[in-house]
Amino acid sequence: MRWWSVANLVSNAGTWMQLTVQNLLVLQITGSAATTGLSVSVQAAPALLMSLAGGAAVDRWPRKLTAGVSQALLGLVAFVTAVLVAVDQLNVPVLMVLAAVTGLIATVDAPACSLLGNDLVRTEDVPSAIGVGSLVSNAGRLAGTALAGLTVGFFGTAAAYAANGVSFLFVASVIPFLRPVYKAARRSEVPAPAIPAQRGSKSVGQDMTMREGLAFFMRRPRLVALAGVTGISAVFGRNYSLTLAVLVTGPLAGGAGAFGTVSTVLAVGGIVGAVLGARLRRPSVRLVGTLAAAGGLLQAVAGLSPSLVLLLVLVLPMAVVESVSDTAGTTVLQTDPPAHLRGRVLGVWGSIRTAWGLAGPPALGLLMELAGARGALVAGGLIIAGSIGAGYVLRERRTAKPVVVRTEERDVSARPGLSTAA
Repeated sequence: MRWWSVANLVSNAGTWMQLTVQNLLVLQITGSAATTGLSVSVQAAPALLMSLAGGAAVDRWPRKLTAGVSQALLGLVAFVTAVLVAVDQLNVPVLMVLAAVTGLIATVDAPACSLLGNDLVRTEDVPSAIGVGSLVSNAGRLAGTALAGLTVGFFGTAAAYAANGVSFLFVASVIPFLRPVYKAARRSEVPAPAIPAQRGSKSVGQDMTMREGLAFFMRRPRLVALAGVTGISAVFGRNYSLTLAVLVTGPLAGGAGAFGTVSTVLAVGGIVGAVLGARLRRPSVRLVGTLAAAGGLLQAVAGLSPSLVLLLVLVLPMAVVESVSDTAGTTVLQTDPPAHLRGRVLGVWGSIRTAWGLAGPPALGLLMELAGARGALVAGGLIIAGSIGAGYVLRERRTAKPVVVRTEERDVSARPGLSTAA
């Protein structure tokens, strides 16, 4: 697990180096902000359409082999991009193709690497392993963002892609030496589905289809509730690169340096929250919802901040609460399904998460147009807290225990103590 954490730290740093310079590269090639946004959408599109298929592949194929091959392929794409940038041959069509290929590989890589990390620890330590993964992700983000500027300044844009390629190859080289504590459920151990075969159809045997993963997800109220909580938070919160940037540079009259300070505090809060989240042993959807609602209320208060100092004071606990909530939600998502369905459940989640990622910025942008930066933060935070609170009240009403009324008469005469007391 220590080797895996180091490998992921290197990989996350390389990925954030590339992401930091990618938009700048597209702008340099095309000079169009619309094309820059389109490249992001093209890379995200495969996750929206193919995540379920990628999760099914993870359930069918050996996990270490799947993760190793996907990491190597991502490294190859990064190296190809670096070469094309270095020789000045990267044009818009090629850029879009490379973005789509990267997104397609990621539909397999993301669930494979997530579940492989869980296999390296005992079952009771999985929540801690997920918390460590969140900590590594936040640390890699800080390191990668800082290294991107230095790399581009001294070696050029192509070097950032090459460094990302090296980071993927480092992960791929570590994977063969990992020793899982237990092996994922073999296909032969998967129970046959309790679905009668139709007349004239072939025996399906063991159902390893994408449909089974989707059906399991939809039949689990806690997973559906988790999707709702995370979705409402993703659409009306979390997009702080947009809302806080406008708030800091607008009403608070700060500059790029001030927003950089806010971003740093957010990252630090994410690391602190990941450390706290790693201590959770059995998180629940109720805990995820409570923390998300608290984060929404903090966001609403942050929107009313009269000064940058007060905003920084509020941003830190806001980031901590949301990081713990994310860690708890990821733990529920990766431990609730049986072992043979986890890849497909993560595939369903990948599609849902991508839909939120595509829908969130336009919805939040429209809200900012109507209400301004402060209004968007306040309204968004209240919508998050109010929606989660309403869902909790409805759930309590539906699950209210019925009052048991005795209708049978018992003979108490044979029980002298009771008859005397009566």
